[in-house]
Amino acid sequence: MKKKFLMVFVVSVMFILAFACISTSAATYGDLTYEVSDGKVTITDCKESVITVEIPATINGYPVTTIGDYAFRDCRSLTSIILPEGITTIGSYAFKNCSSLTRVDITDIKSWCNIQFSDSSSNPLYYAKNLYLNGELVTDLTIPEGITTIGNYAFCGCSSLTSISLPEGITTIGNYAFENCRSLT
Repeated sequence: MKKKFLMVFVVSVMFILAFACISTSAATYGDLTYEVSDGKVTITDCKESVITVEIPATINGYPVTTIGDYAFRDCRSLTSIILPEGITTIGSYAFKNCSSLTRVDITDIKSWCNIQFSDSSSNPLYYAKNLYLNGELVTDLTIPEGITTIGNYAFCGCSSLTSISLPEGITTIGNYAFENCRSLT
């Protein structure tokens, strides 16, 4: 009985290790640490001393789609982050305590509206307060036609916003989407 149990245990451990090695791998890209899983990249960590970060759209041919839980937590020197269109998820507390963050740059408002933010600290705007679209500070936000949903926490903390124009097709505005947008008139 002990022999059978030991054999099952060893085979189980080997299977788990083999599966883990096949499905993910960890590496670095500049100041970033990332994992590849199912052909997609998740940013998992960053050097705490980083000042400016540009998340690439791809790493080694794999699309960057996720910023993981706690990825930039305590990066108190981080002042600016540039996010590509392909980001779909930003995990819990990804930007917690990024107290020097003042600028978030994006190139596509539709992609931004569809990011799944886990909480307010997962949105870099919570600290940065300023959103830049194609290099221009967003003050008068016009949500383009074709967008039907604005996700949870999408503009949370974005105090640069003074006005918002929504298209008729909007069906859902997520929880806390415009929380602490103190300049909205």
